[in-house]
Formats: sequence, C-alpha cells, structure tokens
Amino acid sequence: MTSLLNRIDSPADLRRVPRAELPVLAVELRQFVLDTVSRTGNGHLGSNLGTVELTIALHYVFNTPRDRIVWDVGHQTYPHKVLTGHRNRMHTLRQLGGIAGFPRREESEYDTFGTAHSSTSISAALGMALAAKLKGEDRHAVAVIGDGAMSAGMAFEALNNAGVSHAGVNADLLVVLNDNDMSISPPVGALNKYLARLMSGNFYEAARQGVKGVLKNAPPLFELARRFEEHAKGMVVPGTIFEEFGFNYVGPIDGHDLDALIPTLENLRAKKGPQFLHVVTKKGYGYKLAEADPVRYHAASAKFDPAEGFPVSKPGKPAFMNVFGQWLCDMAEVDDKLVAITPAMREGSGMVEFHKRFPKRFYDVGIAEQHAVTFAGGLACEGLKPVVAIYSTFLQRGYDQLIHDIALQNLPVMFALDRAGLVGADGPTHAGAYDIAYVRCVPNMAMLTPSDENECRMALSTAFGHNGPAAVRYPRGPGVGVAVDTTLTTWPWGKGVVRREAQGKADGRGDGRGDMRSDIRSDTRNDMRSDNRTGGRIAILAFGTLLHPALAAAERLNATVADMRFAKPLDEVLVLDLARRHDALVTVEEGCIAGGAGSAVLECLAAAGVTVPALLLGLPDRFIEHGDPATLLAQCGLDAAGIESAIVKRFGARPTLAAVNG
Repeated sequence: MTSLLNRIDSPADLRRVPRAELPVLAVELRQFVLDTVSRTGNGHLGSNLGTVELTIALHYVFNTPRDRIVWDVGHQTYPHKVLTGHRNRMHTLRQLGGIAGFPRREESEYDTFGTAHSSTSISAALGMALAAKLKGEDRHAVAVIGDGAMSAGMAFEALNNAGVSHAGVNADLLVVLNDNDMSISPPVGALNKYLARLMSGNFYEAARQGVKGVLKNAPPLFELARRFEEHAKGMVVPGTIFEEFGFNYVGPIDGHDLDALIPTLENLRAKKGPQFLHVVTKKGYGYKLAEADPVRYHAASAKFDPAEGFPVSKPGKPAFMNVFGQWLCDMAEVDDKLVAITPAMREGSGMVEFHKRFPKRFYDVGIAEQHAVTFAGGLACEGLKPVVAIYSTFLQRGYDQLIHDIALQNLPVMFALDRAGLVGADGPTHAGAYDIAYVRCVPNMAMLTPSDENECRMALSTAFGHNGPAAVRYPRGPGVGVAVDTTLTTWPWGKGVVRREAQGKADGRGDGRGDMRSDIRSDTRNDMRSDNRTGGRIAILAFGTLLHPALAAAERLNATVADMRFAKPLDEVLVLDLARRHDALVTVEEGCIAGGAGSAVLECLAAAGVTVPALLLGLPDRFIEHGDPATLLAQCGLDAAGIESAIVKRFGARPTLAAVNG
C-alpha cells in the first residue's frame, strides 16, 4: 500500500524520487499519517494532513539537514517525522518512551529547533541564518509559520529584525507562511501559481532591477514606478506589509500543488536576502471529515476508524474546563461586568457556550498572550471584571505584563489557569509545572488550588469576587467525579480545611498502635517531644488535586490531611497549628518544588521561628516527558503509593491502621 513511502528513510532518499512520482508519495504519506493517528488515538490530525505536500516540497528542494527548517509550534510535523527516519516509530508517537509530538533537537538532526509554543520560528531561523554568515557556511534557513502564529507580536518582532541588514549582512532567510484559514478556487489558484512562478523567477527580478537602474536617473519617474509596482502588486497579492519589512514577497500559492511549490521554492532558494513565501493550505486536506470540521479534527483523543471518523464521546466525569465554562456563563448571568478573554483557545478552555451566549463580552485576541494580559488590565481600569482563560504554560509568555501591568497596579483581573500540572502526551512544553512558583512570588497576586470539580467552581467564584489579581489553577481532563454545586458559593478567603484527622494520641499509648514517634529521632529533629500534642505523627498539607492520593496514603499511615486551598495567601494559622500538633509536615503539590507551595510552608515556619521536620513532595527539578498522566505522576512519586513510600522512607512511619485492621 505504501510501496513508495517504504523506500524513504531520509530526505536524501526523497530527493532521488522522480518529481512525477511525488503526487503518489503525497497520497501515501497522507494515508500513513491518518492511519497512525487513528491507531494510536493520540495526536494532532488536521494540521498534519494539511502540510503533506509542503513538507515533501521543502525536503525535496532544500538540502536538509544542512539547510535548516524550523517548524513553528510543531504540531504539523508528523509528515516531517515520517520522512526524516521516524516512520517505523510513529506508532509510539506521544507515548511514554516514544517519540515526541513536537520537534526535539535530541531526537533528530532534522529537528533543528525545539518548538511547541507558537511564533518562535522566525526568530530561531534568523539566528541560524546569521550564524551561517558569521561562520562562512553556505546554507539556507527556513521558518514555516502558520497564519495563527503570525498574530503574535514575537513573529513581527522577528520580521522587523530580519528585513534589515546586520553590519551590512543580509540574512538568507525564507519565511513560509502556511495559511490554512482560506481555500483557493481553481481559477485563483492557477493565477496565483503563474504570478508566484513569475515573481520568484530570475526574469522578473532582472527586469525589475533593470527598470530601477534606468529610472534612478529620473527620480520623479522612479518614485512613480515604485508606487505603481507596490499598488499593482497589492491588488493581486496581500504582500505589501511584508515588503515593507524588507522581504521579497511571493504568493499566495496553492500549498497542495507540488507543481507550484517545487519550482517556486527552487527559485527562492537561489535568491539572497530575506524571502517570504505565502502558501495556502487546508486543514485536514484529503480527509473529507477533517476538511468539513477542522476544529473537531484538530487532534484525536481516542482510537477511531478513519471510515467512521471520531467516535461520539460518551458522557463521563466533567472535565475541569467544562466546569469553568459553565461557571463562566453562570457568573456572567448575575454580573454584567464580567468579560472573558482568551488567546486563541476558545474550544480548549471551554468557552464556546459563553461566546454564543455573550458574544459582546467575549474577546479572542489570537495567539497574543502578552496583549491578552495587558488588554485585561485596560478593561479592569474601566470598571469591568476580566476573566483571562489561559493555559498555565502560556501565561509564562505574558509574565512581564502579569507583574507590571496587573499586579503592580493591583487590578482585579482573574486568571483561569487550565492545564496546571502534567498534561500527558503534549509533554514538557505544555506542562503547567511552574505557575504556583511564578505567581506566588509576585506581590498582590493570589493563587487558589482547588482539589476537585466542585472545589474548582467555588475557587473561581472566590477569585472573581476578590478585589485584586488572582489565579485559579486546575488540571487538564476530568476530576474525580464529585457532584458540582450549581450555586456560586465562595470559600473563606485565605483559609484551608482539614479533611482528615489522624486517630489516637501522638505518643500512641493505649490506642493499640504502638509508639508512633519512635522512628522520628530527636537527634536530627530538634527536640521532637510530642508532649501536649494530639493527633498523629504526620500532617499532610495538600495543594490541589493531589489531595485525593494524599488522603489514600493518609489512611494507610494514620496521618492528618489538610486541603490548603490557597498557595497564596497561605493559611498560616492552619500551618502553625498543624506544626504544633504533629511531629512532621509533608507538603504535596503537582507543581515544581522549587519556589512552590511547599516553599511557602517553610517560609511560614521560619518566619514564626517554628522548627519541625518537613518533606516537600512535588515535581522534580527536571522536565517531565510525555506519556500517560497517571503513569507520569506515579514515576514522580505523586500517586498514593509514592506519597506513602516517601513518607515512610523519610520518617520511618508504619501503616499502623492496616496492621490494626488486619
């Protein structure tokens, strides 16, 4: 079925294929990508089906890996992975121990730059192009960027820098705009193909430069000709803005037409200086179901039969994003000052229903996180109450604005941080590992950490009612299945709750559990006397959804468990009370340990002059790979067994309840 594709293990093999056979290869490659995603049930689909011909053309024309290709975001690189030696590993895509769903430098020499966040390709490729100049190397650098990613300020910052000479040196950089937001009818496609080949060819360039040489001796005529060229070109191509940045603009051309792509790329490869090629593709191209519904077929979340399409999802536990989406609509009903903002994540953040019901109060600002944050600040200055729905990992891109434009002015902007903690198959680029640490250190900011779906709804109401900036973090996917109260109930501000009290006295006498302090040695614990203390030896302070494995571990260890609810402001009264009544404290969070909620507990104890042994459990100081979230948490020691094991290893605690009940 894939006889031609099976002969290709590298781009060098691809370049030996006769050009006439490339359309056949495109059909095979597209089918292979569709089969791979349908069988794994895990990965981006529509965007990859749309870049098959473009990927073939780029590797066919350019001498990769010597020539560098940087794929923006990278969720459209499955065809690239197949053609660059990963065909036989595609069945492991985005699985633990398998290949990543995004380009990674350590995985392949063809992955010249690690990507997954948008709008970085032009900057990286420009750096590569100028490095080649400095090193005296004759190679090309290509940035492939989507129309969505072009909405980010960083892309235009890079264009502004790339179009000018650097110490008299112009970068040999090609920017390929992969525009998949429109379709090309056959007549327009044919015209654009002709214009692209003409404008990228030597005849057009020589004629243009020759006319310029003649007219320079007559400045008025030269200026008239220049303006005429710009305006005439602008009538048929939208390239004037890129020309103003200093690029030679070519296009738009049909990104699924290899007879247009290959000669145009060959012409541009021969040119010096910054070049800009505008190609138009269609998400899901070649797979009718994905073409008809590109939003739904953006990514697969379960295995499916390509003939039948994605299966209809069965009702189950509500996802946190849906809890947020319902809360957003409910709160908007009672408070007409609520406005909602998202940086191009309407579906992913659960805001579709809000957009339908409150279109005038919904703002999708595109992939522009910095703008989203400061825009929210402007709305807040005028008395509105903005809710910024943004992934934890993406708020990192607006951090300066979070500090200077929101927190410094103490503006009442609420941040709904979806995808907090590990995210599974998307891997380290999308993991929300750092939000507690980076929010907690900013004055005026608050950070709420709900433990389940119902707590999440209450946390959102609490943060929204706070007269200052606040963030609520919640994970990807469903919760534990608790019933969600439809009211807009709030928490007491800055207060946690004890979910489980340890049974028996701390010294263990007369309760049948033995000496519960014998394994905590006073020589290393600074006077661990349990005189006048009640409860068990260990208190676990849980921040967020890891409350539930903490409770399971506590049942085995007879430990007290507190749902802290707030990483900031920390419930210091509760912390100090637990420290007084217990021999050791354990903090648990699905975030980085460095600077996280556990650090806040230690700071509280130190400020109060309280010395008590503490164990901080959270994500280790390394990037966590892609894989099943439950498996990854277990590997990090953040499931019930891991929490219990860590406590036993550190404090020598015994599963006394199990012994008694046994």
